Amino acid sequence: MDLGLRGRKALVTGASKGIGRACAEVLAEEGCDIVLVSRTAADLEAVRAKIVGQHNVAVRYYPLDLSDSRNIDKLAEECADTEILVNNAGAIPGGNIDAVDEARWRTAWDLKVFGYINMTRRFYALMRERTKGVIVNILGGAGENPDFDYIAGSSGNASLMAFTRAMGGTAPRDGLRVVGINPGPVMTDRLVTLMRTRAHTQFGDAERWTEYMKPLAFGRAAKPEEIGWMAAFLASDRSAYTTGSIVTIDGGGSSRRSAL
Repeated sequence: MDLGLRGRKALVTGASKGIGRACAEVLAEEGCDIVLVSRTAADLEAVRAKIVGQHNVAVRYYPLDLSDSRNIDKLAEECADTEILVNNAGAIPGGNIDAVDEARWRTAWDLKVFGYINMTRRFYALMRERTKGVIVNILGGAGENPDFDYIAGSSGNASLMAFTRAMGGTAPRDGLRVVGINPGPVMTDRLVTLMRTRAHTQFGDAERWTEYMKPLAFGRAAKPEEIGWMAAFLASDRSAYTTGSIVTIDGGGSSRRSAL
């Protein structure tokens, strides 16, 4: 299906690996010009090189730490023509309330929670001037299925779910849309890190993390590109009446919870 995105300007944060990279690659495949953002220039260059080698689109990148709002201001100034914003940057640590101290918690939320809020604030305003644009927030399944052993992520994602719904509900009056995706387990380096942390806590052996994969739907985690394709669809005019909504992609996991 042609999503009708050719020629549009897309900016993807957390774009050097995992879901963010997949979103960038799918949007490029659909013909979008891409701006890649993450902290590490070498990783961004590798993604840029792959995309331009496969697709006839413009790609540039900015190695920036989006927990610093001054970098967000710089990005907004240099990418003011952005039509599609995919907020994806963030790495909230696993662990329960005893394991995640205040400093780690604040650092994580500065990037993901406040990073999403500040990126939305700046780019929504720019899009509003043109009455054109879509913001896609990549959130996380723990926001709707809170997990004590992922307490910082559960509460952060729940906050961003409310933020996405609140922004998206009124966005049509400005000619805009704001939507979210709640991925369940996705086979990324980040998932492995979280599972290793949990296995160490539960079993005393981080190498047993693969045991958490066995009960998952279809015997696997989601592929990053499965999230990327949903992001592209939601950003397209094929989904033009979708806003203030959050799509869950978790292999039915959130629908299999016991009521007792």
